[in-house]
Amino acid sequence: MANKVKYNLKNVHYAKLTEGPGGKATFATPVPIPGAVSLSLDSKGEISPFYADGIVYFKTASNNGYEGDLEIALIPESFRTDILGEESDTKKVLVENSNAKQAAFALLFEFDGDDKAIRHVMYNCAATRPGVESKTKDKVEPVTEKLTISATPLTDGRIKARTGDETEATTYKNWYTKVYETGAA
Repeated sequence: MANKVKYNLKNVHYAKLTEGPGGKATFATPVPIPGAVSLSLDSKGEISPFYADGIVYFKTASNNGYEGDLEIALIPESFRTDILGEESDTKKVLVENSNAKQAAFALLFEFDGDDKAIRHVMYNCAATRPGVESKTKDKVEPVTEKLTISATPLTDGRIKARTGDETEATTYKNWYTKVYETGAA
């Protein structure tokens, strides 16, 4: 059976990306980011028409990836150190430094469906630092944190992958054990 609808973001993970010789991407084991609230990624690209003979003679559409926001309850310390480049000092205080190098990562997540969850991976992501926000407690209402995510093509052109109606069972089951590679068994 095929899904008719999707809803409910869950199972958000990140996997640090390392680029090797010739731009070959390798990924660390996916790490959970608990507390996913929302994800909204807009496609980036444009249609470029070429006019000749008084008409659109030729047109192309570029695919420059996606950009948008991931809202979560609280950014895990592992993401802050692995990806955002914060460092834990000798007293276990996280220190943000303007000279820190941020790391690229794959973002894995899923949406529930009326038949089966649809699992996604965005291969080459970067994230902005979250803002600092809270408010005085008049009632207990959690304040979330937001990362702006940019997903761009890898050197081989891959941007994202997602499970489909007939994705092989082992691939589907192991989605969060390692980042899916095209043609991988």
